[in-house]
Amino acid sequence: MRYEIDECGYYGNYGGSYIPEMLYPNIEELRLNYLTIINEDDFQVQFNQLLHDYVGRPTPLYFAQRLSEHYGAKIYLKREDLCHTGAHKINNTIGQILLAKKLGKQKIIAETGAGQHGVATATVCALMGMECIVYMGQLDMERQRPNVERMRILGTTVVPATSGNMTLKDATNEAMRHWINHPTDTHYIIGSVVGPHPYPDMVARFQSVISEEIKNQLIENEGNPYPDYVIACVGGGSNAAGAFYHFVNDDHVQLVGVEAAGHGIHSGESAATTVLGKPGVLHGSKTLLMQTEDGQVIEPYSISAGLDYPGIGPWHAHLCETGRVTFMNATDDEAMNAGIELSRTEGIIPAIETAHAIAVLKKIEFNPDDVVVVNLSGRGDKDLETYIRWGKY
Repeated sequence: MRYEIDECGYYGNYGGSYIPEMLYPNIEELRLNYLTIINEDDFQVQFNQLLHDYVGRPTPLYFAQRLSEHYGAKIYLKREDLCHTGAHKINNTIGQILLAKKLGKQKIIAETGAGQHGVATATVCALMGMECIVYMGQLDMERQRPNVERMRILGTTVVPATSGNMTLKDATNEAMRHWINHPTDTHYIIGSVVGPHPYPDMVARFQSVISEEIKNQLIENEGNPYPDYVIACVGGGSNAAGAFYHFVNDDHVQLVGVEAAGHGIHSGESAATTVLGKPGVLHGSKTLLMQTEDGQVIEPYSISAGLDYPGIGPWHAHLCETGRVTFMNATDDEAMNAGIELSRTEGIIPAIETAHAIAVLKKIEFNPDDVVVVNLSGRGDKDLETYIRWGKY
């Protein structure tokens, strides 16, 4: 089974580039140049140096002893929460800002849900002295206020998206509209493995440092680079893509993606795309998305701003369709309880996105010798207000 992208930008039945004519030159410029640029020696030297000296890589692979005793397996946490800015998102923004400079762009736009990608984009724009505009759903701005202020402190203009349910989907719509109107001097740093080709492949490549490090660290810790399970939350799916990337062709490694079930799969307030979605086009690619019979996008819901998205990246849609990744889900309460459990078991307050991945540990029957890696994609500082409002601790 082929899991990689093909020469037309498809993963099996999903992917491609469904874009307005005005964006064709931008996308074609990226498609023709991204692989050449990111494989150049000077790009790799600068990229890896910034990952090491600025981001703080490699991030630790932490053996969670008390969590392991509780669930009867060897559970490791890949500590992406310890990256500069508090999440995995900066791996991709470092790569894309270097690419944008190579392409001669002067301005950057981005979308953000939980705010972590927005902060990571604002951070690298400040580092490189580039103008930055981030679109963010108005609802997300209210529930992720600290990240909004972090972006503003870094010199970024944060523009509220007020259409739809005012979350990530709507912010992405607004960012794409902006790019259509400013096609020549602006690069759009998409934060997840979504959008038209080559974005899903490009973002996955920049995030693949996660699984590359996991393999090296497991050799040191277990004498074997291959875990039995890799578990990661999935909204658009960038942290999961990074965690799965170097394991996808090793069938003995079980890959588990965890979506947000919100108030329940069939409650009408959910973001569990692999259960509720069907093929369609969203934000420039063919993928699985939640939609009505006549193709209108169904508004998603999750307590987690970063998982509140009506689709998944096309690679994940392919991995779901082929059965290579097992997709599970967790409700708001299951995720929040898991976040509290990790906090009190290991002294690590996770982002609510990551808490969804922790929540499925109790739904899997492990063997005592199973090596389980959970990608801890972000820290919970940004979610303290949500934890407080939930209040069941």
